[in-house]
Amino acid sequence: MSSAPESPVAYLALGANLGDRLTTLQHAVVQLAEVRGIELLAASSAWDTAPVGPPDQPRYLNAAVAVRTTLAPRALLGALLDIERQFGRDRSGSRWTARTLDLDIIIFGNTTIAEPDLALPHPRFRERAFVLLPLAEIAPDARDPVTGESVESLLRACPGRSDAVRVGPLIPTT
Repeated sequence: MSSAPESPVAYLALGANLGDRLTTLQHAVVQLAEVRGIELLAASSAWDTAPVGPPDQPRYLNAAVAVRTTLAPRALLGALLDIERQFGRDRSGSRWTARTLDLDIIIFGNTTIAEPDLALPHPRFRERAFVLLPLAEIAPDARDPVTGESVESLLRACPGRSDAVRVGPLIPTT
């Protein structure tokens, strides 16, 4: 008797640089955990980081979460976009603008997808310390499905970590 395959683990990046950044990220994690088909497994610390793109915008708070999900990648992306909209995210402008909330799928199990509106793993995560720092906290041994490298190894090779500041847990401990 064979059992159904276990639902994949997905790693998600969270970021915000407008408004009360920490509260936004904390509430976004709560919203994620309430989505049917998503089980929150771990959450990183929040990290204060410099923006990528135009320098005339506020610093970001970034974090990462691990979730187990029964959702397909596109359905998970749809849930993330819905949560972004609930927090006032407007995706009609440049992708390099300040934002109330940014949610991205970084790794979705061993899945690779290369479509115009969905790329897995995230195509630029390997060179972004603001993604790798929080991800390495919760999943240092997670593997990039394309290169096979661990998150910890990718982080060691990634520039741009010097100005990142760990500001504390994303989910308060009791």
